[in-house]
Amino acid sequence: MYRVPVSVGEELDVTIEAVGEKGDGIAKKDGFILFVPGVKQGDKVRIKVTKVLKKVGFAEVVSKDKSEAPSEETAEEPEEEAPEPESAPEDSEDFGDEEPSEEDESLEEIEEPAE
Repeated sequence: MYRVPVSVGEELDVTIEAVGEKGDGIAKKDGFILFVPGVKQGDKVRIKVTKVLKKVGFAEVVSKDKSEAPSEETAEEPEEEAPEPESAPEDSEDFGDEEPSEEDESLEEIEEPAE
């Protein structure tokens, strides 16, 4: 009979090895798979086991590794602090089907070849 290496309420320090199809992180304890929501591959976290089934378990994050937190925050800061892009300046050229102004008509007259 297979012995489950974790129990409900147990806290473990793990590294998230992968992310499953539904977005939960996957950690292992002695080959036993634990699903952890809200984490990314490579995260080092402390988890608390919340549910144990025959072949898999579920856990929640208790805390993240402090050495990783600054690098994640640093990567996100430029995005948060970046100013919003300015709207493009209004184009002064007129490409519409508007009626020509008197000034436009006078230019047409000047540009016509004299006979």
